[in-house]
Amino acid sequence: MFRRNIISFTIGVVFLGGIFSSLGFGYYLISPAKKAGHDQVFLVREGATLNEVATELESRGIIAAKRLFLLWARLMKYGRQIKSGEYLLNAGMPPVKIFEILRKGAIITHSVTIPEGFTRRQIAGLLEKKGLLQKDAFLLLTEDPDVTKRYGISGSSLEGYLYPDTYCFGKGLSSGSIVDVMVERFWEILGPRKERIAELRMTVEDVVTLASIVEKETGSAEERPVIASVFLNRLKKGMRLESDPTIIYGLKDFDGNLKRRHLSESTPYNTYMIRGLPPGPIANPGLEAIDAVLYPAKTHYLYFVSKNDGSHYFSGTLSEHNRAVMKYQKKRGRRSRSGTR
Repeated sequence: MFRRNIISFTIGVVFLGGIFSSLGFGYYLISPAKKAGHDQVFLVREGATLNEVATELESRGIIAAKRLFLLWARLMKYGRQIKSGEYLLNAGMPPVKIFEILRKGAIITHSVTIPEGFTRRQIAGLLEKKGLLQKDAFLLLTEDPDVTKRYGISGSSLEGYLYPDTYCFGKGLSSGSIVDVMVERFWEILGPRKERIAELRMTVEDVVTLASIVEKETGSAEERPVIASVFLNRLKKGMRLESDPTIIYGLKDFDGNLKRRHLSESTPYNTYMIRGLPPGPIANPGLEAIDAVLYPAKTHYLYFVSKNDGSHYFSGTLSEHNRAVMKYQKKRGRRSRSGTR
């Protein structure tokens, strides 16, 4: 009888202990670390473990009792569901709410617009300025041959395939994750145009390379199909493209002043020296430049020269082009040439 009473008492104590522990655990989950906390930006880096996240949350006073926090996360199998990025958290939030925010990935995002015609280096600088990544790491990644091969790109870098658009990125993402988004966007845009590319008997690389040159030659949407027609006409005739932007891309430490001596410098991108297209894109073209190459204007033009008002004068013969150069360039003391400008 006595033994039975002892067993019953022990069971009762354990039962009550379990109830109080459960109540205490439940109370912890709904009780904030502080009654009046202030908002804090909390960064979960890509690849961070649950233990690392909980340790930092506790050290910053956003949660109390790290062990209970970890216990609940493991019971609910939340550990692998926590997403990287910036979060706005508050010590006045109960742990259960913090769990939900981390699990849902309700991160702070930063809007960044990549302008059409930006080079890979310019994109890296812009993203670094936004605090989203380190420029050098981005550049190394986007010229890694294993990376370009993985994306199905035959060029030496991802220049031309980092689609210019407005993106919302969260801090804490790796350079690889950001590149994934931009290249996937490129293929999403190009996908419906693959049939047209095949119809023209061009490669994706040819289209993007020529589109990048068109993008750098003019900011006028109306002129892009005409500019594209000039270059396509020259290619058909076996003429050199003679495009200034390609020369500039191939120069190291270009100071912004293109000189006559640059025209004779031997680089893979000097289209005054080489025939055909350069070895790859010189910038990242937008949709209008790509479509200008796929659907060019039907013209006989082989030359164009800037009219110094944002537009160009187009010519079908060298003599007409030279007269246009005299009118629009030489009278203003500018460098003239017999190429497409």
